[in-house]
Amino acid sequence: MATALVHFTAAAATDRGRKRPSNEDAFGFSVERGVYVVCDGMGGAAAGEIASSLAVDEVLKRLSHRAADLEAPLAAEQAIEAANEAIFSRSQRNARLNGMGTTLVGLLAEESHVWVINVGDSRCYRLRNLHLEQITLDHSLVEEQVRLGRMTEAEALRSPLRNVITRALGTQSRVTPDIFAMEAEPGDLFLLCSDGLTRELTDAQIESLLGIELPLDELCARLVSAAKKAGGHDNITCTLVRAEG
Repeated sequence: MATALVHFTAAAATDRGRKRPSNEDAFGFSVERGVYVVCDGMGGAAAGEIASSLAVDEVLKRLSHRAADLEAPLAAEQAIEAANEAIFSRSQRNARLNGMGTTLVGLLAEESHVWVINVGDSRCYRLRNLHLEQITLDHSLVEEQVRLGRMTEAEALRSPLRNVITRALGTQSRVTPDIFAMEAEPGDLFLLCSDGLTRELTDAQIESLLGIELPLDELCARLVSAAKKAGGHDNITCTLVRAEG
């Protein structure tokens, strides 16, 4: 278990990509409060943008101002519940927004303790000692089939159902997030990203791009640029959070 004291720095970037007319991704973070969030919205018209923005705002607010005696996992669950309710109730009041939703991947840091929160197929990775590891599990139809052994990774990549996600914020009255707890070590680099990045770049490509000593904002720009060059079929968002001694 890590015992070294760490502090965190962060940077983020987002781009609508080369094919989409607008950007339905959203992100937000507070280094001071140790809260980082990336969302990928879905829905007709501007509904996806509304859903992702609502989720980011609600989760940032709830986790940034949580009670000191409220344990982090419970605080995360309550923040997700509040964000889900905000989106779902908004869609129920406005027929034009009906069915809107968003993925969410978030990171909550307290000293060296880190909790990763996930709903949908936006991802969190950790780069440690130049090795990239995916922390989250995609809530998507094909990835769940892969984990059950009913589909190969190659079949998942070709599947016409690869865009179908099985869990999202705001599409139903209740949703359950995955929460992963871990200890951060000095030098760890966490990547939160929408699938506009991971659909275009392999894990090996991401690992290579992150394995260079550059300021975090430049690393974010490199990731976005590489995803756009690879096709840029979707909105691209990434947040990098570095643990420093």
